[in-house]
Amino acid sequence: MSVGETGGGSSWFQRFLLPGFALKAVIIGGGYATGRELAEYFVPSGPWGGLAAMLLATLVWSIVAAITFALARSLGAYDYRSFFKGLLGPGWIAFEVAYLIFVVLILAVFGAAAGAIGAATFGWPEVAGSVLLAVAIVAVVAWGTGAVEQLFKYVSFLLYAVYGLFLILALASFGGLIGQGFANAPPPSGNWMAGGLTYASYNIVGAVVILPVLRHLTSQRDAVVAGLIAGPLSMLPAILFFVAMMAFYPAIGAETLPSDFLLRQMTVPGFHILFQVMIFAALLESGAGAVHAINERISGAVESRGRPALTPTARAIIGAIILTGCMFVAGRIGLVDLIASGYRFLAWLFLIVFVAPLLTIGVWRLLRPAPVRMETLP
Repeated sequence: MSVGETGGGSSWFQRFLLPGFALKAVIIGGGYATGRELAEYFVPSGPWGGLAAMLLATLVWSIVAAITFALARSLGAYDYRSFFKGLLGPGWIAFEVAYLIFVVLILAVFGAAAGAIGAATFGWPEVAGSVLLAVAIVAVVAWGTGAVEQLFKYVSFLLYAVYGLFLILALASFGGLIGQGFANAPPPSGNWMAGGLTYASYNIVGAVVILPVLRHLTSQRDAVVAGLIAGPLSMLPAILFFVAMMAFYPAIGAETLPSDFLLRQMTVPGFHILFQVMIFAALLESGAGAVHAINERISGAVESRGRPALTPTARAIIGAIILTGCMFVAGRIGLVDLIASGYRFLAWLFLIVFVAPLLTIGVWRLLRPAPVRMETLP
């Protein structure tokens, strides 16, 4: 799909819900889906502090996503290279470097999580889950934006349904403990704001990763509404998960896979397998979103030079090369260490190269009477 193919035939779903589903797809990944990120950034603040931090992160996501979507449509920029050329000019390369670091880290996390899930659920060697995930990502990204959008759509339906059922079973199995956890907890205190802002900062880059799906927007109003909706859509499953985790606060904060720990407490074996399949699907959509953004960046650069767009074979080869490098990192560093050490660095990096320029230069450009469109870039 070319940059110019926007508007008329877009459905309500594509204009308002798909961007939020796509943002959730990029954010949810290995640490969110397994509960490890929630344990790292929200559990230390306690039940009420954790919820307050999650609501703060949701607000940040909504505001930044709304501005990002509006600016992308104003610039006609539907891949991250074009977007940052319009936002930063010659400084766009700074985001390129930051994004490559981000991709290496998150795909390493996804590989480690897939390996851990396969070992915990089916007794597989850890490498088997990682390889299966890599093959599935390559298969999806080979077919471009249409295939990735369909993945975002159907995995989202599965994900919301499973998380809703997860909370129902948690309430039935240990609802009393959840109630006690919140009843006995003090008001929000400590570093809950820092946890919420850190989590929001390194994840909000997803608003740029999903630019290809914004081609369906028909107006600036669409862009703003889709952005504001994207924050709650992205955080809702995490809030349901966090509430269930509070039955075992504070000990759950030390679990490598909080999801697996909670599922064992429920003693519903069939649901245990369903939940782990859902997590694998979440890893698949997150990984596919990250790799697809790179494919679109490369394809946009190739097309701007008058050459054909990337073929499915080329997309698959690029994806395979990226994933092979990242799986090597996953094999050397554990999931907990990756999340604890790498993500805080990314939070500061994206604040500097994305959020700060967006909220200053980006807002200024949106408020100008006649924004410059950038349909093609060299």
